[in-house]
Amino acid sequence: MKAIANNAADATIQALRGDLALQLARYAARLGIRQIAAAKQLGLPQPTLSKIANGRVSDVSLELLIRVAVRAGLPIALQTGHAPQEAGAFVSVIQSPPLRSTRSKLADEARALLIQSAASLTPSQRLEAFLEHNQLMGALQQAGREAEARRVHRPTP
Repeated sequence: MKAIANNAADATIQALRGDLALQLARYAARLGIRQIAAAKQLGLPQPTLSKIANGRVSDVSLELLIRVAVRAGLPIALQTGHAPQEAGAFVSVIQSPPLRSTRSKLADEARALLIQSAASLTPSQRLEAFLEHNQLMGALQQAGREAEARRVHRPTP
């Protein structure tokens, strides 16, 4: 029984490592700079950042990944559960600078409501909303690809 619990704990830790690596890789990509410069900014050797960016983190400690997230200023929420599949790490707060300097009042109100709604959700609810959002975005992208394929293959009159 103890061996099963240890295997579940190890699988949970590995899931958290993988999710943290994904969040850090996304952060490094958003920086828009070369990997060596991003590694220097995060206080890491470039090969370690490369491992993280490529998800090869089985030998990278969870503590190091958390330290890098703290250095990056990422508000990460870690979640565990009864099964390793319930474990995850995700950015817990929406923090993105405005994309344009001129925004509409409606967009500002919608953004404020989104932030307010996100703050009232539990970490589990945020994760569920994130997953649902990704599924909807995937369906939307697929519909766009199908529409584009129909447009491209339409016979010309």
